[in-house]
Amino acid sequence: MILTIFFFTKIQRANFIAKTNFFSYHSNERVRLKYNINMTKICDHKSVGMIVKNGDKILLIERGREPYGFAIPAGHVDGDSSFEDAAIRELNEEVGLDAKNLKLIIEGRKENKCRREDGSWHLWKIYEIQTTGELNRSQDETKQAGWYDQKQIKALAEKTEEYLKGKISEDEWQKSPGLEVVMYEWFKELNII
Repeated sequence: MILTIFFFTKIQRANFIAKTNFFSYHSNERVRLKYNINMTKICDHKSVGMIVKNGDKILLIERGREPYGFAIPAGHVDGDSSFEDAAIRELNEEVGLDAKNLKLIIEGRKENKCRREDGSWHLWKIYEIQTTGELNRSQDETKQAGWYDQKQIKALAEKTEEYLKGKISEDEWQKSPGLEVVMYEWFKELNII
C-alpha cells in the first residue's frame, strides 16, 4: 500500500479544506481504501463584526456553534483581502443581507476563544452597516436571528454576567445563552449596554 503524507505550513493548513478524502489502491487485494482526515482550521486572529440597525433595534444571531451566545453577525477574515471584504462576506453568509455602506466604529484586540486551533485572541474591527435584502439566516451557523431592542439586549447581558460569575452551567448556557462574552465586552465599550 502506498500512503501519501502531506506536510503543511500553518498558512497552508489554515487554507486546506476542512475535510479531505484521500484514496489509495492496494494492488494485491484490489481494494480501494478511503482515508478521511479531519483538519481543524488554524485561527488567523482577525475578526469582523457588523452592527445592523432597524430603527432602535440591533440585529443579533444566536450562534449554532461555539462560542455559544447571542452576537452581531461576525466571523474570521480568513482569506479575504481586507476586513471590509470579510464583513461583506460574513454578513451575507450568516443572515443573507447585502452590505451597502460600511463605517468602522471600533477596533482592538480581545482575548476571546474561538473553536479554531490557536484561537485564543482576535484583532477585531466592528462596522456599522446599512443593508439591502431580506433577513435569511444561515441554518447551519445560527439557531435564530432577529431584531433586539435595548431592553432585550440588557436582559441577555444580565444572563452573561450570571454565566461569568459561574451561576449558569455550561450545559444551561449552550441551551439558553446570553450575549456571547466578547460581544458583551464590545457592547459595554460601545455603550450599548
